[in-house]
Amino acid sequence: MTSDEPTEDQVKASTTRPNLATEAGRLAFNKILNARMPRKRLIAQGILRTDGDRIALCELTYKKDWDLPGGIVDPGESPAHCVVREVKEELGLDVAVRSLLAVNWLPPYRGWDDALLCLFDLGHVPEDFLERASLEAREIKAVHWADAATVAERVAPYTARMVAEVLARVEGTVYLENSADPQGPTAAEGP
Repeated sequence: MTSDEPTEDQVKASTTRPNLATEAGRLAFNKILNARMPRKRLIAQGILRTDGDRIALCELTYKKDWDLPGGIVDPGESPAHCVVREVKEELGLDVAVRSLLAVNWLPPYRGWDDALLCLFDLGHVPEDFLERASLEAREIKAVHWADAATVAERVAPYTARMVAEVLARVEGTVYLENSADPQGPTAAEGP
């Protein structure tokens, strides 16, 4: 063995754990953790309301239930940026995030792993706002203003519970689990 070759102990140390005393070692360790740690989907949606408090729902091409505008957050993208981007891409409408209404942990549902959903307030707009929509035909069949009864009838059960919970609150951000207050009686119900 020459002096330039690493010892057996050096090889073992370099393959088991990076040197955390160096920046390169810390970055390498982060890369290892990032590859091994669980990944959770992050969803960003928004509540866009008329002055009469009806909310916008998207009729989708790829599932039966209608849904709030929004979508899956891309890697490196903020949830607030995602909902604005998705509304622009899928509806052709410009919106602005006003505030965060809820963070909702969703258990596995219909073949999807669990997820976190960030629900944003997209403000109040005139009744004719949706007439300006230019729909992404691959994903959106139509967009509708919906009252509370239509929301309950057309969306997935977890979305109906989340919307009802959020709209019942006067202000502030709420943390939900499966669209219910984790301290409340319905927290253990399924999707």
